Amino acid sequence: MKGRGCWETGSLRSFCNAGCLNKFHKDDSGDEEPASQSDKSELHGPLKTLSSKLEDLSTCNELIAKHGAALQRSLSELENLRLPADSGEKIKAVNERATLFRITSNAMINACRDFLDLAESHSRKWQRLLQHEREQRIRLEETIEQLAKQHNSLERACRGAPGLATGTASSASAAKAGSVQSAKGEASDEDEETEYFDAMEDAPAFITVTADPKHHRRSGSNLSGASEGHPEDWNLEDSVFESSNQSSYNESMGKDLLPRKRRRTRIPDKPNYSLNLWSIMKNCIGKELSKIPMPVNFNEPLSMLQRLTEDLEYHELLDKAVKCESSTEQMCFVAAFSVSSYSTTVHRTAKPFNPLLGETFELDRLEELGFRSLCEQVSHHPPAAAHHVYSRRGWTLWQEITIASKFRGKYLSIMPLGAIHLEFHSSGNHYVWRKVTSTVHNIIVGKLWIDQSGEIEIVNHKSKDKCQLKFTPYSYFSRDVPRKVTGVVSDADGKAHYVMSGTWDEKMECSKILHSSHGSTSTEGKQKTVYQTLSPKVLWRKYPLPDNAENMYFFSELALTLNEPEERVAPTDSRLRPDQRLMESGRWDEANVEKQRLEEKQRAVRRRREAEAVEAMEEGKDYEGYLPLWFERKVDAVTGELICVYKGGYWEAKDKQDWSVCPDIF
Repeated sequence: MKGRGCWETGSLRSFCNAGCLNKFHKDDSGDEEPASQSDKSELHGPLKTLSSKLEDLSTCNELIAKHGAALQRSLSELENLRLPADSGEKIKAVNERATLFRITSNAMINACRDFLDLAESHSRKWQRLLQHEREQRIRLEETIEQLAKQHNSLERACRGAPGLATGTASSASAAKAGSVQSAKGEASDEDEETEYFDAMEDAPAFITVTADPKHHRRSGSNLSGASEGHPEDWNLEDSVFESSNQSSYNESMGKDLLPRKRRRTRIPDKPNYSLNLWSIMKNCIGKELSKIPMPVNFNEPLSMLQRLTEDLEYHELLDKAVKCESSTEQMCFVAAFSVSSYSTTVHRTAKPFNPLLGETFELDRLEELGFRSLCEQVSHHPPAAAHHVYSRRGWTLWQEITIASKFRGKYLSIMPLGAIHLEFHSSGNHYVWRKVTSTVHNIIVGKLWIDQSGEIEIVNHKSKDKCQLKFTPYSYFSRDVPRKVTGVVSDADGKAHYVMSGTWDEKMECSKILHSSHGSTSTEGKQKTVYQTLSPKVLWRKYPLPDNAENMYFFSELALTLNEPEERVAPTDSRLRPDQRLMESGRWDEANVEKQRLEEKQRAVRRRREAEAVEAMEEGKDYEGYLPLWFERKVDAVTGELICVYKGGYWEAKDKQDWSVCPDIF
């Protein structure tokens, strides 16, 4: 229970433990997809999967037929040549075997087609069964929500009038009897704004076939519509790819630099506080999460600025990318880096602290790991953070991220808005991409879990190379690996060079493409591409979590050090935030009081600023409003967006220990 902490709902948990919902909790993931009853398409899930696999087989069959015909033509030509008698017999035998192979493959495809026809004939029965199960699940969910409301009312009545507890319980029991019928008729706040993450029609559809590395140098049979690869390039790249696979962990620990400063490896265990979740969240459905006053019980002891800095946990991927001579090879490392930032979220269901306006966070690892990072909260509504990272190893990263979030009842959608920029100093390659949507499921009841879904398009604005990554959302019907990520790296001409594959919580691999061939068009109008590749190479693998991580908010080794007290930081640094510090120490009641004080102090400053704006307007004067301290707003030359970029001065102020320009926010 310690792993759940504040998200637990006592009333709901006791109801679930009574064994009444065993069928509902058969799958521990609970709320499989954010879908509504009107979405009938998912009932065809198994049939779609079968159709897709049949199309894959058809594509392969077409290729077999093409190459088989070419082989037989070549054999026929050999038969016409003047060859020794025994050679002619051998050629005839080979020709017969090639014919048998084509016949067998056609028979296999026909058998698969018969199987699909049989599945289609039973599809109506499947639909009825699936629809019945869906209706049962929705009815149970609505009943649980209704019971949670009634239980909360009962608790309030018992606290307000102990003498009437018996009568109140009786009325609640009577209401419970009709809850199933009444709940179904109520309109859910979620229904109007349900978000679907499955519809990613622009993602390329492809099949990969691993080639035999012993024969990949052979030039020969051109595939129909194929684009010739350059397998000799792969050997030149092996040293970079292999070193990233073998030594990335050692490098990230600073073993090739100066000795690491000893940093803490644990924080106080998370207290097991109980909290009635529904009593707080019932009036928040449909609202912007940043505008809802939340107790620290929902938080983890890190700010959003520190969570943003966690994106650098696998910075060594960018250090490796610097060494790449090929821009498409470099793109593979950048793509793996973009995926690695999600690996810390798989167990992290608590929310970070919303930073105060003007709050900063620095991570100075210049001597140990070669980079230094600075974040500043540059806007409060909407909440926006600017981030700048410089690495003496040859790269600079900057971004301004605005978090938009909506509580939908059963799940919470978190949409990061804003572009991430990465530039390599020596080559001038400038990469830009955006984050995908994160979804926290089972807010009301069940085990909380997080999913990432959507697409990331990474563009190198110098070479025009692209990488399109697809984060496949979890689906109850899918047989794919959960948290799957796939993509293709292509050059400015659209020619594919690498296939990316893996999961956002475990590892990413890339495979060099030798040949590509266009297959048949699917029932959805997409044309699948068959990529013949070399064996995949691991670019990134997630580090293991520290011991006892489940009692320390599932923090990684880096996350455990982010809130560690440090000297010489700015007085606005997140490490000095008192409510966050109290919460980390397990003093949650004091932390909640301090959090209210800080928020009221921030509101008072905002009211004063608004009054100054009104006064300036009345006097006909211009009013600048709030200006960030270490960042300034500029139009980005690449995206055309107005973003906050680092203007300098912070690290110089730190060297001088002159923080006179910093506001008093704590």
